[in-house]
Amino acid sequence: MNEWQAMTAADLGRGIDKGDIDPVELTRSFLDAIDTHEYRDRIYARLTPDRAMAEATAAQERARLKLRRSPLDGVPISWKDLFDTAGVATESGSQLLKGRTPDTDAEVLQNATHQGVICLGKTHQTELAFSGLGVNPKTATPPNIHDPDAAPGGSSSGAAASVAYGLAPAGIGSDTGGSVRIPSAWNDLVGLKTTSGVLSLKGAVPLAAKFDTVGPLCKTVEDAALLFAAMKGDKPIDLEMTSLKGVRLAVLTTTAFDDIRDAPRTAFEKAVQTLKEAGADIVEIAIPEVAEAMALSGVLFGCEAYGTWKDAIEANPELMYEPVRTRFRSGKDYSGADYVAAWHKLDALRAAYLEATARFDAVLCATSPITPPNVPRLLSDVDFFTTENLLTLRNTRIGNLMGLCVLTLPTGVPSCGVSLMAAPREERRLLRLGLAAEAALA
Repeated sequence: MNEWQAMTAADLGRGIDKGDIDPVELTRSFLDAIDTHEYRDRIYARLTPDRAMAEATAAQERARLKLRRSPLDGVPISWKDLFDTAGVATESGSQLLKGRTPDTDAEVLQNATHQGVICLGKTHQTELAFSGLGVNPKTATPPNIHDPDAAPGGSSSGAAASVAYGLAPAGIGSDTGGSVRIPSAWNDLVGLKTTSGVLSLKGAVPLAAKFDTVGPLCKTVEDAALLFAAMKGDKPIDLEMTSLKGVRLAVLTTTAFDDIRDAPRTAFEKAVQTLKEAGADIVEIAIPEVAEAMALSGVLFGCEAYGTWKDAIEANPELMYEPVRTRFRSGKDYSGADYVAAWHKLDALRAAYLEATARFDAVLCATSPITPPNVPRLLSDVDFFTTENLLTLRNTRIGNLMGLCVLTLPTGVPSCGVSLMAAPREERRLLRLGLAAEAALA
């Protein structure tokens, strides 16, 4: 791995600004690294070298003229294969969409491109983004950074692997029930789940649009903040270093510790103690509404996902991996009345959650209650796949159900992350808090 592959996206941007890094050489170095990597075809579904080099050449000229558009102008990144790229296949990890080629870019990709961010290519993912394990025998299963035979986390599996293996400075994924945070945690990265509606979903292949969100997987909180701003088309967020002294945090005891395994529990407890020592005021809190919301997961996620994809699935069901197909079909078990009633109840539960947590700056939980399971076992044991997948997504789903923005940070223990959950549309405040927490945990 060369020096550039180990650098953060922000540091690469600063190097370009100083004239120490040429965007053309930088982009070519990443494309060459991808082409020669042993896991190239397990991480990238397809590359966009012509586009990348054209964008790099334009960034090179802007840098020469001191007209850079953003701190990430000239920095190449990867995109999950559900974000439309004009003239390039976008298949959302599914053979049902094989050959699907859009005419225009997704809006977040358009925004990032306008900010000078370079598109390296499209990364593998779970079929139609409906699994937290990152296992996809129909296209490819990316490797976990700690063990190529361990689950990478999903559904933004290739996005995480591209960053963890140094094949992109950062990656963009989506998160409907944990699909940015799980692969980030399992590959020791920072991941940001944004609030639904804050970043555009136009041109993103849907799973469950009322829960779908866009977010970055990267090496630092600073990178997450810069990518968030780039995809939104905004100016960079003010990330002046803050202290944890006087910050009020809550440890969620409801649901989040159920069946948690030893490594994630120990890593989380150590992280909480570290944050306390850095000055945070941390208390435990029980929120019964979380458990009530979790009970609605089947009807809410299942109905919307199956309603979105039932015609395509039932036309060619054999094209899907059976456990994923079964999960989609679970949406048939509920009526339209069940779905509407569940949303009415969830709206009330969300209001109660926000009232219970209003006095806290963020709520903490382990990002995942388990560590990455073995892929061959997942593929050979359907029951194991199902139970591990549901448990994998258990904690992250809290953030989606409650409509929150969430940041996962590495704890220093391999494949164990700690999540900071904040109120809806509080991304800027959460990222500033996350910067202080990152410094303490480091």
